[in-house]
Amino acid sequence: MGHFDSPGPEGRLSIMRTLADRPEEVPAVFAERFNSGDPDALAQVYEDAAVLVPQPGAPATGPELRAANGRLQRLGVPISVRPRHVYRNGDLALLIVDWVIDGTDPEGRPVHVEGTATDVVRRGPDGRWRYVIDNPFGPAHSEVPVDRGREDLDVLDGGDLQPDADRLS
Repeated sequence: MGHFDSPGPEGRLSIMRTLADRPEEVPAVFAERFNSGDPDALAQVYEDAAVLVPQPGAPATGPELRAANGRLQRLGVPISVRPRHVYRNGDLALLIVDWVIDGTDPEGRPVHVEGTATDVVRRGPDGRWRYVIDNPFGPAHSEVPVDRGREDLDVLDGGDLQPDADRLS
């Protein structure tokens, strides 16, 4: 994995990894770019149409994705990541990643946020892997939006969802 020079948030040059050559490298590239404080460098880890789920049930894309990441970056507290599983199928991969943001913000307040992400990454035409779906809170419980129908509630509440035996064998 190579490195590139990038102007940091204060205009200083910093050396960062290039984008990931393998799906298991994506979390480390994300963490390095997040911790740099450079929102432009962090945005490069995502496909143009990527989805970020900053809160369970509240997906964000485009400028909203960048703003959500920016709010966390501005806390000035580093993120650490620990990939747990990588499941690859061709140019797609599912990542299960434990992460934690732990420290003190610029005003001296303690910050502690953690989760287990379920993320989807894809290899682009340039051979680099980027987030397609970044779901940092993974399977965390969330309330079902009020506009959902009763059939959605049945499945979420453990309704009549049975595995298809033909697909399992």
